[in-house]
Amino acid sequence: MVPSTCEPKKFRIVLDVGHTAESEGATSARNIPEFTFNLRLARQIEEKLKAEGFVETRLLVTEGKAKPSLFKRVAAANDLQANLFLSIHHDSVPNKLLEDWEFEGKKSHYSDRFSGYSVFVSRDNPDFKTSLSFAEMVAKEMKARGLQYALQYTLPIMGHYQHPLLDKEAGVYSYDQLVVLRKTRMPAVLLEAGSIINRDEELRMESPERRDIVSSAVVAATKDFCGPQEPFLGPP
Repeated sequence: MVPSTCEPKKFRIVLDVGHTAESEGATSARNIPEFTFNLRLARQIEEKLKAEGFVETRLLVTEGKAKPSLFKRVAAANDLQANLFLSIHHDSVPNKLLEDWEFEGKKSHYSDRFSGYSVFVSRDNPDFKTSLSFAEMVAKEMKARGLQYALQYTLPIMGHYQHPLLDKEAGVYSYDQLVVLRKTRMPAVLLEAGSIINRDEELRMESPERRDIVSSAVVAATKDFCGPQEPFLGPP
């Protein structure tokens, strides 16, 4: 369950940097690895959380190839006995939706068709209810800052990347198969901060201003999650 209150200085959130230096995830429209975006944003979130008193925040940077690294992340988060797990990613699209272009003389790919953030949870997480609660807080804070969520995950064109939309107001989807969301023993959420395969949005994701907006949204959501909940006294 969501804690009625928690002490920020004892509350441990693990910030999982999506992908690894050896297996860098998606490639942006301008040929920058997703891992670069993920690490930069996660470091800023870590810095802000610690500045707000969440001194037990842990940045999780994993090494190795894609699949083995997933189980390393889960083991590390479980060993740390984290209260919350948040995996930081940046989005792309299925290969069949990519178009070709050249950037600075190099062949590249893009898709300007979709943009926006997405928040994912697994219904197989041992604490799905709390995972969903935190996911909704993150998504609502993103939306409150003027960001739009990605709509494409409901579309058949996404193939096996199509996912059920659990919160149509804020943009929370279920992604039940993800190892880092299913196997962690604590509430777990994955944030796709925005699309780096969309040429305009990639430039925005590169900007300090956008990183500041996203990191502020995560910090506000964490404070809401951890902060005192108003007691429900019933109707007057």
